Amino acid sequence: MEMVKLFKHLKNFTINFGPQHPAAHGVLRLILELNGEIINRADAHIGLLHRGTEKLIEYKNFIQILPYFDRLDYVSMISQEHTYSLLIEKILNLKIPFRSQFIRVIFCEITRILNHLLAIGCHALDVGAMTPMFWCFEEREKLMEFYERVSGSRLHANYIRPGGVSLDIPLGFLDDLYTFLKLFKKRLNELDEMLTSSRIWKQRLVDIGKVSAKDAHEWGFSGVMLRGSGVFFDLRKEHPYEIYKYLDFFTPIGTNGDCYDRFILRLEEIRESCKIILQCLKSIKIGSIIFDNFKYIQPLKKNIKTSMESLIHHFKYYSESYKVNNNEIYLSTEAPKGEFGIYIITNNTNKPYRCKIKAPGFNHLQSLNFISRNHFLADVVTIIGSLDIVFGEIDR
Repeated sequence: MEMVKLFKHLKNFTINFGPQHPAAHGVLRLILELNGEIINRADAHIGLLHRGTEKLIEYKNFIQILPYFDRLDYVSMISQEHTYSLLIEKILNLKIPFRSQFIRVIFCEITRILNHLLAIGCHALDVGAMTPMFWCFEEREKLMEFYERVSGSRLHANYIRPGGVSLDIPLGFLDDLYTFLKLFKKRLNELDEMLTSSRIWKQRLVDIGKVSAKDAHEWGFSGVMLRGSGVFFDLRKEHPYEIYKYLDFFTPIGTNGDCYDRFILRLEEIRESCKIILQCLKSIKIGSIIFDNFKYIQPLKKNIKTSMESLIHHFKYYSESYKVNNNEIYLSTEAPKGEFGIYIITNNTNKPYRCKIKAPGFNHLQSLNFISRNHFLADVVTIIGSLDIVFGEIDR
């Protein structure tokens, strides 16, 4: 009788996972309900990095807004400022020069490589493999030098602007990038050789965190998370922007929907990004790099010292920005983590009336309870690593 009473008072063991845990990215707190070592429930507590970005944007003019997007997903900086620039260009009906489209695609794909190298390196470190982390970061350092050469910054580039890019690429840039890609192919093969067939790596990833195509749709997945479950969806092909419709590249698709498939897809996407950049290097031509219209964009080639009209427009552009008519628009691009979208309402002023940002990582993280249920505690680390989440865009 006493044993019956004892069992009536049993309950699941609850622990905090993070935010101090290295695999929790410093700002994620998970409350895990455990039955032994099996996960019954994973309750994600977010907001520890929240800065109110969307509300701050509503108080800034259209020029001042741009740097806020660099600070969202601080691993894929240029991809987000690119989305914002495309949005403003669509509102103002700007047609940007062909050369600047090539430059943009080159840097968007560099950013995709940067993102996936960090994702794979950190994932491997979380699971217990230290060497890939050092290899990935060594290549990231080389790629960040290309950021620095065009913008002066290794992280928050603020390089892609509405109307084009801020500066033309320097002499020798394309040759150096070509040299890097040729050497990088060998480094990528070494990374592939170390992880892909590793017995320990496969034991930790295969059949862990499986998501079916139906569930991926229902949870609002995009990017690698959606394609890993066998669903073909790539905005660069479905709704092409810039020069992607002229480029020949392959979008890899998974079959099992588990952590291992997502790892393989990121590895293959790096290879496809290299292929895209090489095509751009062969086809890029000399020309203008920014839309040349004083009403919207301040061109670099005009001499403001000798032209009074240029001086007036220069002053008004940088002090007041430009006004946008009443409009309501949503635009998204294929960012490294998935579909990154921006929804803006304008009201004939130089500031947006409302701004809402769709971050792919937010949708992926909300599914953690669903994905990790009935897995072991150690598998939570593997699953979080495969989600590729950065809290700058999730908390906002």
